[in-house]
Amino acid sequence: MNLVQTVAPTTDPVTLAEVKAHLHLEADYTAEDTLLGRLVKVATAVVQRKLRRQLITATWRLGLDRFPRGTERTIRIPRPPLQSVASVAYADAAGATQTWDSANYEVQTDGAPGLVALANGASWPATRTPVEGRSIITITYAAGYGATSAAVPEDFRIAILYLVAHYHAFREPLLTGTIVNAIPLTVESLLADGRVYEFA
Repeated sequence: MNLVQTVAPTTDPVTLAEVKAHLHLEADYTAEDTLLGRLVKVATAVVQRKLRRQLITATWRLGLDRFPRGTERTIRIPRPPLQSVASVAYADAAGATQTWDSANYEVQTDGAPGLVALANGASWPATRTPVEGRSIITITYAAGYGATSAAVPEDFRIAILYLVAHYHAFREPLLTGTIVNAIPLTVESLLADGRVYEFA
């Protein structure tokens, strides 16, 4: 499996104003704005990695070396929640790239992960022989809770704020031999019920 984000989110799950309020910083204090913005990016990446989810809408490209075999009728799509599938492309038996007609599959967005499922009466198309390290199937899709921070579940947003505060307080990875930049238990508890376990 090869997974690449091709279009990044246009905003963050928490705003700079929310971060300052959480840290009890004055709104007009700007000396650390750049640092706080970077910490939001890092904390968001950590939370998304822990959850195996996408928070703000982004576009992803999933590469696979084959369609499902046998009676398997679904492809699991990483980084839920899945919003939509733009295309399913594949290399046919002759090696030419084809875009699979969307009438052949259904997009199921209500689970974690989302699914691309064969439509009734459809079958997976024939593809070229897989080549090690190369994707034969490419699925381009949108994932995330929405385009704005308001769409993101509150417990995930609070986890990001807690993590930003943690990173802001502890600037070094070690203190007298004790690891202090590990994920705080409060953050772990906020994320525990939201983790997706189908993917590594």
